[in-house]
Amino acid sequence: MRNLSWIFTVLILISCKNESVDFVTLKGTVKTENLDKFKLENRTYSKEITVKEDGSFSDTLKVEEGIYIMSNGNDRVTVFLKNGYDLSLAFNGDKFSDGVSFEGVGAETNTFLDNKREFYMSEMGDPKTYFKLDKEEYEAKIAEAKATLQGFRDSTTNLDSTLKSMDLRNDQSFLGYVTSNYEKNHENLVRFAKGKKSPIFNNYENHKGGTTSLSDLKGKYVYLDIWATWCAPCKAEIPFLKQIEAEFHDKNIEFVSISVDKENAHDTWKKMVEEESLGGIQLFADNNFESEFITEYGINAIPRFILLDPQGNIVDSDAYRPSNPQLKELLLELGL
Repeated sequence: MRNLSWIFTVLILISCKNESVDFVTLKGTVKTENLDKFKLENRTYSKEITVKEDGSFSDTLKVEEGIYIMSNGNDRVTVFLKNGYDLSLAFNGDKFSDGVSFEGVGAETNTFLDNKREFYMSEMGDPKTYFKLDKEEYEAKIAEAKATLQGFRDSTTNLDSTLKSMDLRNDQSFLGYVTSNYEKNHENLVRFAKGKKSPIFNNYENHKGGTTSLSDLKGKYVYLDIWATWCAPCKAEIPFLKQIEAEFHDKNIEFVSISVDKENAHDTWKKMVEEESLGGIQLFADNNFESEFITEYGINAIPRFILLDPQGNIVDSDAYRPSNPQLKELLLELGL
């Protein structure tokens, strides 16, 4: 009788264990002051998570398996969620982007994801790190990157299979881009290395009236934004460009946006500058992508950002985007 009772108990436990959990439990503590809620979303899902006065939060969600963004305005971090996860999050700093420590079911996959985020936000995830190196140094650096990325996968034994497949494709895309573009970009970086004289532009139409040449800006640092009204990634940078321009508005720097729209989009350019209240100096290139200034720099993809010093010399011919926090760090390092 005791054996039958024991077997019955085991069957109950197995039944409970095998019962699928169709929700995610998400809890943790944020360090951001005065934060009363943050957003969790992807392309098909969006929810606001309430944060208590002590910084703690807890919620139960039904989700589709995949990558989600936790955001407080422009401050964000990614997490991987699937029903059955029971995650506890501890944020490493005041900002979400400072990273997260995970515990519970799903922690290993999300720790892996956070390690990858740190890699791609570091110099190792910046193609310019590789492009600026001579051939021998480049080959050693790209080998180091491959080993590091593979090491993340090898050390994560229970990585979610869906994320593993997505991650492998992402790494292959990054490494493939660096490998296929090294020769061309290395040559350009040598040609337009820091301290070399920048190509110039003359008499580009200024949205505020008249024309502007690069020589008119001598004596100031110049941050050039090469863009077009049809370019979605260019437009995505606009809020960040506005923000950094406002922060350095009274400093010795000019923020200059050069549109490479074709002539038939001239009115569209003027309208967008007005409707979006674009600041800085807004210029219209004299011959779109075929403009001499554009071709001299070898620009065939936008957005492209260039930073020049007050003498018209190159600081960085492929500068950080406004959305990259390293741009502000660089400007502060220059004494601005």
